[in-house]
Amino acid sequence: MRAIRFVDLSHPVGAGTVVYPGDPEPRLAVHSTIERDGFNLLSVAMGSQTGTHVDAPYHFDEAMPRIDELPLERFFGPAVVVDASGLAPRTPIRWTHVAPYAERLTEGTIVLLRTDWSTRYGTPEYFAHPYLDADAARRMLDLGVRTFCIDAINIDETPDGDHPGVGFPVHHLIAEAHGVIGENFRNLAAVDWADPVVSCLPLALEAADGAPVRAVAMEVAP
Repeated sequence: MRAIRFVDLSHPVGAGTVVYPGDPEPRLAVHSTIERDGFNLLSVAMGSQTGTHVDAPYHFDEAMPRIDELPLERFFGPAVVVDASGLAPRTPIRWTHVAPYAERLTEGTIVLLRTDWSTRYGTPEYFAHPYLDADAARRMLDLGVRTFCIDAINIDETPDGDHPGVGFPVHHLIAEAHGVIGENFRNLAAVDWADPVVSCLPLALEAADGAPVRAVAMEVAP
């Protein structure tokens, strides 16, 4: 298998990283320098779900697998971009958006939910993103999908003072199926070829609820 094009699907981690309300903010500080120590080294502190990341089922169910217990196949494989761009803020992604792609959704398929909300990254609007409807999630799970990624901060609705939200039904559904959720993806509009291959392998954080990833989409030569 030979990749002939890569698209970076990850936001960089740094001072401008957007975090879910209440989550730890990343802190990157110089620990060693070439001038003083002969080498450069950063001190890094951040939450397990900082930046572009994946959730393990353990995130919402203590009886479910943690990030280092999941098969690596959950994080690598053929992908389908579901185009749900153009939705209004806080609008659910329903089965009607997914249905045109249903024949391509099988066991081992990674679903990339494209809302284009990553263009609002770093603004207050980023938290008013579209979100996946529970019925649409359930239908995709029934087709065998176990990895769901979205270009927004949350696959469920993110609450705020004016919008209490719908809770976390999709997180619970996917956790019950031992599935994986990827959030804060970007550049999904650039994945414009048929049959992309996606890698979103997480850091092997021991017994963790999730981990940051360097997600990429690859166009692969036949």
